[in-house]
Amino acid sequence: MNSATTSFDLQRDAFGRLALTDAQGRQHTGVAAVRAFPISAPDEGISVVDGDGHELAWVPRLSALQEPLRALLAEALEQREFMPRLLRVKSVSSFVTPSVWDVDTDRGPTSFALKGEEDIRRLGPGLLIVNDAHGVQYLIGDLTAMDKQSRKLLDRFL
Repeated sequence: MNSATTSFDLQRDAFGRLALTDAQGRQHTGVAAVRAFPISAPDEGISVVDGDGHELAWVPRLSALQEPLRALLAEALEQREFMPRLLRVKSVSSFVTPSVWDVDTDRGPTSFALKGEEDIRRLGPGLLIVNDAHGVQYLIGDLTAMDKQSRKLLDRFL
């Protein structure tokens, strides 16, 4: 147990599934870690849920956990979530939708189809989510930090 800050323990079972042992010693296999606020507060409010979505454990702050529990939980979150950060818009095929975007992300270069302008959502000042035609979400964490060409291309759709 990692009892200094939590009343549960996490580990991988023989099949690589995440397993939680609660304070009563019961083991729950095949659990998942879910962020309550994945964009606005990714380090706060982590829930560990069973296969039916019932909460088994609550972690108020990921950074407050001790290693190796913190590393295992962070790894589980990373595997579950796929939201690349959009770093640069290199080109768009058309300024009307649908259009194909050629971009650089924190996971490498890619291209995707944007179905409609409504697939670009503002979440706050400079914070945007772009949904491609396949449902992949790209995060723009700070629009003002992007290069001039990227901002110019994005402005045509905002």
